[in-house]
Amino acid sequence: MDKSIHRNGSLQAVSLQGFVLVGFGGSAETQALLFAVFLPLYMLTILGNLTMIMVITLDTGLHSPMYFFLKNLSFVDLCLSSVIVPNALANIFSSSKVISFEGCATQLFLFSLLGAIEAFLLAVMAYDRFMAICSPLRYSVNMSPTTCASLVLGTFCVGCLNAIVQTSLTFQLPFCSSNHINSFFCDIPPLIKLACTDTTLNELVILGISGFIILCAVLVIIISYGYITVTILRMQSGSGRHKVFSTCGSHMTAVSLFYGTGFAIYGQPGGMDSTEQGNLVSIVNTLIIPMFNPLIYSLRNKDVKDALRRLGQRHSLVKKSGWCHNQGLC
Repeated sequence: MDKSIHRNGSLQAVSLQGFVLVGFGGSAETQALLFAVFLPLYMLTILGNLTMIMVITLDTGLHSPMYFFLKNLSFVDLCLSSVIVPNALANIFSSSKVISFEGCATQLFLFSLLGAIEAFLLAVMAYDRFMAICSPLRYSVNMSPTTCASLVLGTFCVGCLNAIVQTSLTFQLPFCSSNHINSFFCDIPPLIKLACTDTTLNELVILGISGFIILCAVLVIIISYGYITVTILRMQSGSGRHKVFSTCGSHMTAVSLFYGTGFAIYGQPGGMDSTEQGNLVSIVNTLIIPMFNPLIYSLRNKDVKDALRRLGQRHSLVKKSGWCHNQGLC
């Protein structure tokens, strides 16, 4: 069998086609257990994010900037999980576990794209809360539909630029020592370990770009919540404080989960060399967080719970009306 692998700027035939995703290893029983755990989690992720998108789209009471951004976050989480998890589940029972060179590059590109989009979306959502709480009289003007759409488009543009740079820097390396990726998907740290040249410059540039993106997003979040905290302390109404804490608490939980796992992979010394720990944190990043985000925003949000209740009542009325007509009683 032939393997197309990148070496010194060209494609050369070596031994196997593409890369081998080693995944989690273990016995057949362990693999079956992993499949039995991950499949329901992935289905819950799909169901939760699709439900959030549907509820925000159908309920006019949620047609506001805050929920517009939340709908986009659910879409990004849905895509992020779907880029990684289905292929990982299929590889559990695959004997070859091979992913093509192009497929690996595409997976890394999409993962980098969606990860950067989510980082900036969380920052945009913090800015939105800042405008709503600290400048309520100008909120509708400052956060117009055009402004909201432009902010989301900006996150996609930044994400695309990040993905192009990260993927190019990774796949221009000469891979010649091995084609076995010690991960369940094509991520930068395990790919860089396969290079047979000094990767210090590449790692520094990749970490520099990632650090710049995270720094910009985190600064927006910190500054926004700094002003929000000052505003909360000046509030006289206990109910007003509770509402602000409820809304901002959900967002801060999502921010902590996202940036906490990102720091665990890339921010610590030796993060590029992680294997088992990297796999565990990657599972959290690609499966657990996308699954929990809809729960975080719905369970602690009265507006979303009311919208779910209204949609449920509407569905019951439609179903009852259809039964009534079918029975000739209406």
